[in-house]
Amino acid sequence: MTDLVLFSLLLAFIPFFMLWLLSIKLKDASIVDIYWGPSFGVTALITLGVALANGIALSPLSWLAVGLTVLWGGRLGIYLWIRNVGHGEDWRYQNMRANRPGKFVGWSLYGVFGLQWGVMAIVSLPVVVTIISGGNINLLAGLGIVVFAIGFLFEAIGDYQLTAFKNDPTNSGKVMNRGLWAWTRHPNYFGNAALWWGLGLIAVTAGHWWTLVGPAVMTYFLVNISGKAMLERKLTKTREGYEDYLTQTSGFFPLPPKKTS
Repeated sequence: MTDLVLFSLLLAFIPFFMLWLLSIKLKDASIVDIYWGPSFGVTALITLGVALANGIALSPLSWLAVGLTVLWGGRLGIYLWIRNVGHGEDWRYQNMRANRPGKFVGWSLYGVFGLQWGVMAIVSLPVVVTIISGGNINLLAGLGIVVFAIGFLFEAIGDYQLTAFKNDPTNSGKVMNRGLWAWTRHPNYFGNAALWWGLGLIAVTAGHWWTLVGPAVMTYFLVNISGKAMLERKLTKTREGYEDYLTQTSGFFPLPPKKTS
């Protein structure tokens, strides 16, 4: 099984490489962010093809892992496409480009696209392994589906609420502290982490508890690296009233909002 897992993940690097080539032409490395969600769905479909090509009889658990991953990745990809296309390169990549004059293109192959592929490969282990090894849907898998659904809804509703808030001109310069955003400062990030723990529980059902390293890595990145920590550093400096929001609202796990005096 290990060789099929590794082969599937290596094949999943090809779309990242093709996107890197496209980013050179467009001079926009942030296109990799739009592909982030869909990359998991593509990897699931690649693994599905590898399994079928090797005569593996797919189980209900295998199809469940594929379906949930494609559903999540497709929704996130569409959302990021609508949000990002036409707005130019993200400020993070602009800073990276400015800090590496003349060297960014080559460096971005491994520092941006390769890195995202590597993180994706680790995070997607519960899905890839479950597709290949299979198993039957039981109570633990049912719990995984429930956790996935909670996370999916938190992410989708949080994205919708934030988009509606930003599209209202009267909210310009204000802090989003309504709806799910009153319960957690990052409902989309919490939802993302939760749904991957749901997929992890499904992998445990298939007998592969070690693949929980995937949800753990995703959660760590969302909280400490590219998600919550990076965004809050920026908003604390640029958004008036955000420091008050920090003291009133849970940082990650949803909790009732604190009452203000």
